[in-house]
Parts: sequence; C-alpha cells; structure tokens
Amino acid sequence: MPAQSSREKRALRILGTGAALPDEALTSAELDERLGLPAGTVEARTGVRVRYVERGSAAELGARAARKALAAAGVDLDDVDVIIGASATPDQPLPCNASLMHEQLAPGRPIPAWDVNASCMSFLVALDLAATLVDAGRHERILIVSSDLASVGLDWDDLGASGIFGDGAAAAVVGPAGETGSAVLSSGFETYSEGAHTCEIRGGGSRYAPDRVEGEYADWGRFRMDGGAVFRLAFRHLPPFVAGLLAEAGVTMDELPVVVPHQASHHGLDWVRQQFGVGDRLVDIYADHGNQVGASLPTALHTAIESGRLQRGDHTLLLGTGAGISLGGMVLCY
Repeated sequence: MPAQSSREKRALRILGTGAALPDEALTSAELDERLGLPAGTVEARTGVRVRYVERGSAAELGARAARKALAAAGVDLDDVDVIIGASATPDQPLPCNASLMHEQLAPGRPIPAWDVNASCMSFLVALDLAATLVDAGRHERILIVSSDLASVGLDWDDLGASGIFGDGAAAAVVGPAGETGSAVLSSGFETYSEGAHTCEIRGGGSRYAPDRVEGEYADWGRFRMDGGAVFRLAFRHLPPFVAGLLAEAGVTMDELPVVVPHQASHHGLDWVRQQFGVGDRLVDIYADHGNQVGASLPTALHTAIESGRLQRGDHTLLLGTGAGISLGGMVLCY
C-alpha cells in the first residue's frame, strides 16, 4: 500500500478548472539562436518546442487562472471558503502567495488564504487536503491555485536543467459531490530524502541567507538539478507505489480512460507511458508548455477536462514526482 494512504473514499467534486499562460512565448529555435547552438539542438535535448515566460508576478498569473476556474464552476469568489496557493516558486518568502493572489482577486470579504508547497506536487497535495476538508464538512467550496514562474531562477549554462521549464498557472474549484459519485478513491505520498539535494534552490531562506554566504547571492537563487539522479530514484519506486494506489481504489490501469501526470520531462513521460502501458491515454502537453513545476499537473488536468478526454464518471490517475524526492498519486472519480 502507498505510504500515507487515504484508506477510504472521500466525496469531492471538481466544480471547474482554468489555466493561464503568459503572453510571451519562447521557442526552442529562439533559444538555439540565443545560446549560439545549431538549429534544433534545444528541442532535441529537452523535448520542448515552446515554453512561456511571465514578466509580471506569479500572483497576477494565478489570479487569471483562478477567475477562469470560478467562471467554469459557475460560482463567485465570495462563495469560496478558502483559497489555497499550491506552488513552488512564490513571489516572495512572506507573505504566502495565496495572500498575494487574494490581493489580486480582491474578494468582498476576508476569505482565508494560505499556501501548500510540495514543489511539483503542490496541486496534488492541496487537492488531497481539500478532499478531506470538504468530505468532513469543514469547508464547502475551496479554490486551489498553482502558479509558478520557473523562468526567473534558471541557469542557461545548464541546458538540461533549464531548457525544460516554462511558466504557467492553473486552478480548480472543488466542493461537495452530493449524489454524483465524484470522489477521491485513493491517494498516497512518499518521500525519499536521500534525494533531497538533487533538485533545489539553496538561497531565499534562513539556511543560506545573504549574510551567511559569500560571493554573488544571485548564484544561490539559481535552480540546480541532477536530472539523472532524480529520474533513477523516482522511477525505481513508482511501480509498486502506483500498484498500491490502484489496488486501494479497486481499479486497474486498463480501466482508466486517461492518466494525468506531472509534466516532468519527455524522458519521464515516455517512461510512464511504456512502464504502465497507457499509450495515448497519457495526457501529454509537455512539448508546448515545458515543465511548469506545480502548475504542470493541474494544467494537464484542465486540458483533459476541456478537451473532453476526461468525462463525468470517469476514473483517472493523477501522478507526480517532486523535489524531496517525493512521489504522489491519486485515483479520482471525476
């Protein structure tokens, strides 16, 4: 069984989703020219054709996605009981990004707002938490917003770590399922901290504060990743982890019309596709978005819903990996 399993079904309905992309697109062909590389190099190495770059704030971009999700759900912001920010790249250490999105959205009452940060799995963790809160009757409607600007912390001398990322935001409004049958059927999370330093930004907190380090502090704010180490550790543990999730939910992989993963990398998506035999049922938006960190999975989920690939009553597997190194998954009846 997956660690920290949900153990029982929790009634939850996704009422509406939304996604937002920055206006500025950055193609791999443009990166080839910028970096002085032969044409086609960046796309061949990264698997990304185009990613998007936000020049404003994560809060502003997240608010755009939130408004779309609220409209899709047919509710007003003042109908929401809590706003959860579910991202890995906040605009600033304090206050939490949910507060800054709260400011952008300007509700008519003081709706509580707080963050969940589990790097690329932030949305999945927030959705799991929301399911417990709604099923227990603690809250009726919850707005979850993932908005990440990976572009601000990239080191282009390391194309393998930098060329895969793009900016974006996605949001979901969730609430009671009533008699619809919508539910979280199983969920689980595992962390293997021997990989804690394989994917990190060391600066910006108290451990490596500006007065504790020497040299140019901008270097401490750069994203660093050992992609090979992340891949080996995460995918060694995923097969039994997924088997446990499916067994607890009482479904098989063949019964799932779509599988919605975090868009980690083209190698990672190909591995999931082949390892679990899901083929074209895998929702793959990576080439035209890149890895959007915490916004990747909810953007892929929104795409599956908006395109009609995920229909009401369908079961789906949401699956992610993140810095930590952590695994997360959920079997959901949409």
